[in-house]
Amino acid sequence: MADNNVKKMLGKVFNDIADAIETGQFGRKVRVGITTLGSEHGVDNIVKGAELAQEKDKSMEVVLIGPKVDTNLEIVEANNEEEAHKKMEKLLDDGDIQSAVTMHYNFPIGVSTVGRVVTPGKGKEMFIATTTGTSSPHRVEAMIKNGIYGIITAKAMGIKNPSVGILNVDGARKVESALKELNENGYEINFTESIRADGGSVMRGNDLLVGTPDVMITDTLTGNLLMKIFSSFTTGGSYEAMGYGYGPGIGEGYERTIIILSRASGVPVVANAIQYAADLAKGNIVQTAKEEFNKAKKAKLDEILKNLKNKDKGTSEDTEEITPPSKEVVTGSISGIDIIELENAVRTLWKNGIYAESGMGCTGPVVMVSEDKLNKALEVLTKAGYTTKESDPC
Repeated sequence: MADNNVKKMLGKVFNDIADAIETGQFGRKVRVGITTLGSEHGVDNIVKGAELAQEKDKSMEVVLIGPKVDTNLEIVEANNEEEAHKKMEKLLDDGDIQSAVTMHYNFPIGVSTVGRVVTPGKGKEMFIATTTGTSSPHRVEAMIKNGIYGIITAKAMGIKNPSVGILNVDGARKVESALKELNENGYEINFTESIRADGGSVMRGNDLLVGTPDVMITDTLTGNLLMKIFSSFTTGGSYEAMGYGYGPGIGEGYERTIIILSRASGVPVVANAIQYAADLAKGNIVQTAKEEFNKAKKAKLDEILKNLKNKDKGTSEDTEEITPPSKEVVTGSISGIDIIELENAVRTLWKNGIYAESGMGCTGPVVMVSEDKLNKALEVLTKAGYTTKESDPC
């Protein structure tokens, strides 16, 4: 009996050495758990994806969490989704697995996920920040945090200085202004330029298709929609066949590496999500997050967010009646103002004795003023925080 045990131990040692030589990974393998219940395509769909991921990458071990099935993979048995999530969390907290992949999982407020897609224009990978969860109940604050979450994820994946763009959705200009302030305070952000002739770090739909930035910042609902389109536009929508899933939940103080899949995710996406989870664990995303949050806080992130919300509160309560100055011909335009602040920007100019009207230019909302008052108006709006001294020509 003792001889048999020794033989088994020696056999395992030699197998581990052989695996290390084959993969170049010496030491303990990264272990990734995946819950198998909840897919619209059945348990077998998840198991096949897990087996494919394991076959492709011998430097990790895939652990199934769910009902017993016929497979060579390790199984931690669970009879329903609730039980599977509890066992998944325990395996993570005990260090038995380093990351996990699951479906229909609720994160606390402040945590949201960074998806990873392959863009159709040039086949470039892009991180979408974010795709599920809620970074903050305040839309603009959430998008600012989403940007940091995207940078964290990209850095954990080995991109040292990821390029960042902000999708042209409501709140984009305020997000841009806040992130540029953060950058000026010492938190380095590598803003990219749109491929469109007018450039700028606010991204158009064209930039989505070619993957202009490494990290595309957007609100979570839009990000979720983009993930579904990118992953299933070739299949009609019911089967997500492309990409790496909805990504890891990121948030200050959150230390579990949990990657989200859609219930519509097919075998290729399941396999890719597991690989994504393994790579994030290897890149030590938890430590990366701590470092990035510390740097952002040193650059006055909390103060920027507080001022943003105080300003919004003041704006919403400002019911003062303002009589506009005498009407003038307005042919000068100021862009770069978020649509949700457009009317407030006009009122601010009226307060300062400058007649203005709101309008919509080819790249978004604009404030229209007299040509001879353009510079003065821009100065007033910049001081009030509605725009930077940049303009987007048509």
